[in-house]
Amino acid sequence: MKLIQRVGYYLGGFSIGLIILAFFLNGKKTSCSYGPDARVLKNIRLKKIIYNTHTQSSLEHHNLDTVAINYVLRKGSINFSESNARQKPCGIYAVEGQFEKREIAFTVENCDSIATISNLKIE
Repeated sequence: MKLIQRVGYYLGGFSIGLIILAFFLNGKKTSCSYGPDARVLKNIRLKKIIYNTHTQSSLEHHNLDTVAINYVLRKGSINFSESNARQKPCGIYAVEGQFEKREIAFTVENCDSIATISNLKIE
C-alpha cells in the first residue's frame, strides 16, 4: 500500500470520527476549562453571587446591571498578580474584562458556597 493511500485512509477515518463526535456532543453543555483563568471563573459562576452596596451603587451610577458582571465573569480574565488565591478561608481574585467597550475590573471573594463582588471599577 502506498503512503498516499495510507494518508487517505487515515484522513477518511479521522473525518468520520469527527462527524460522529459532533453528533454525540451536539447540544450538550460541554466545556474545556483547562486553563487557570477558565477554571477559577467557572468556579465563581457556579456559586451564588452577592454584590456589596458599593458595587450595586456603582453599577447604577454607570447605567449597568448584573449582566455586565456576569459577562465579565464569562469572557474576562483573572489578574493573578493582584490576586491572593491562597488566602484563608476565602481566596480573593482580581477579575478584568470589557463590556460594551468599557473596561470593568473588580475583586471577587471566592468562598465555599458564595462569591462576593467588591471594588468595582468601570472606565
